[in-house]
Parts: sequence; C-alpha cells; structure tokens
Amino acid sequence: MGTIKTEIRTSGKGLMKNKNCEVVIKPSQSGHVRIFSKGSDKPFNVCIENLCSTDHCVTLCSKEHRTLLGDYKYKVMLCEHFNAACAICGIDSIDVYLSETEMPIFDGSSKVWVELFQKAGIEGVNKDLYTVSEPVYYLNGKTSLVILPDKELRITYAVNYDHPDLRERWVTFDKDKLNEIIEARTFGFYKDLKKYQMLGFAKGVTIDNTVGLKDEGYTTELRSEHEPIKHKILDLIGDLSLTGVSPLNMRVHILVKEAGHAVHCKVAQVLKSKLVKI
Repeated sequence: MGTIKTEIRTSGKGLMKNKNCEVVIKPSQSGHVRIFSKGSDKPFNVCIENLCSTDHCVTLCSKEHRTLLGDYKYKVMLCEHFNAACAICGIDSIDVYLSETEMPIFDGSSKVWVELFQKAGIEGVNKDLYTVSEPVYYLNGKTSLVILPDKELRITYAVNYDHPDLRERWVTFDKDKLNEIIEARTFGFYKDLKKYQMLGFAKGVTIDNTVGLKDEGYTTELRSEHEPIKHKILDLIGDLSLTGVSPLNMRVHILVKEAGHAVHCKVAQVLKSKLVKI
C-alpha cells in the first residue's frame, strides 16, 4: 500500500466556489484513499462507485448519506487533480480531512499535490502491473475512447477546439516528460468566464490557476507546448485511477478523441472489470 510517511497540512481556495479549504492528509493502512468531507466523521473511498457528478469537474460523494431531496450531503468537488497526483505518486492508502466541499485548486494542475506528497515522503508503493483482458471501447459521434492491451503505457489524446493551436491536434504521452503532464494547468475559453461566474461557477479562476483560451493566444504564457491537451491527459489519469489502479501501472494503449470527465468516468466503470494483473 502506497502511503505518506508524515502528515500533510495545507490549504487553498476552490476553483468553483472560491472558498478556502483546510486540508489534513494522514498516513493510513486502510488500503484506500479515504475522504472525510466537511461535517462528516465517516469517510468514503475515492473510487468509481462513489462518483457523484462530472458537471464542470469530478465530484465524489458518500452515497450512504443521500438527502430526502436526492442530493448527497457529504461530497467533494474538483477531485481530479488530487486523484491524478495520487496515481502518479503511487499513493493508494491515505486519509484526507477537508474543511470544505471542494479541493483547493492551487495552480490549476497536480504540481503542488505531487510536491506535498514528495516532501512528506512516500513508502510501500504497489508496483503490480495490469493490462486489459479485452479491448474497451466508447464510441459516440465525434467522441471516442479506446483502451487496448500493450507492452507499455501509451496515451494518445486528440482535441478539436475553436482555437488556432488546438484544432484537430494530437498529443502523445511521453513518460520521460511526465512533469509536463503534472504541471499542465486547467483551461477554458476566456470569453465564457463571466457567464459561468454568473451561474455560480468558476468564482476562483485567476490568471495563475487557469489558462484562458483567447481568439488568438492565451491569457498567460504556456508552461509547455500544447499545455491544455496535456491537462486533458492529466485529467484522464485522475479519472481512470478511480478504478483502483493507477494508469501508470497499466500496460495499455489509450486513444482518446474529444472526450472529457463524463466519458473518462464512463470508461473507468467498464475498465475496472477488465483489468487483469500481469
């Protein structure tokens, strides 16, 4: 079981609600990443079964605490960057205590989470390798996600956005440049920001944590070429880790075209039953 050696304490604002969240992460031998959401003394596991929503971000919840109105009382938004950091660092056994219902956005990537884990020290990482017993497919119009057995992890991600740099553009995962994936920030169209904020979302967006797509160029300098597509790969790693297996431990070729959290997570539900240890 991969866990941390020492306790982590940190805090930061959420991307959606802009509320400050205090975070305490403790080593654990439970064999699960467990979240204690605001107001709850009972944790829920970070897993695909506890997926609550993929609207705007990945929200996980305790399905044991469903309200009379059908909502979930204890839930946590914006889990994808945290989940990706756990997958990349090989962490699958920690307890996470949150003072709010949204993870901190930090710089919009997984960079801060990875640095916090590395500073705390990591031990007991599970190095078991997995592949798929048969190909996994999701095909729906222009969107597709295919996972095939392979001898190593390969990810090929395509987007087609209304932006000069991001039209019919493919990026391939390079394990030797994993840091470019870790530090790739979330993004969105700058022209849509006010609309989302009027609807109560994206209140914590700043030039430091989000890459804004403009008609020409971006609102900030990119950390690497095609950073927005690399962030899509980061999201994919976080979402597929909800199977209980880090994608970095999978020996598969993942081909994705114009997908997002909803498709990633639908495939994760199928993928979980198709994974076999090598």
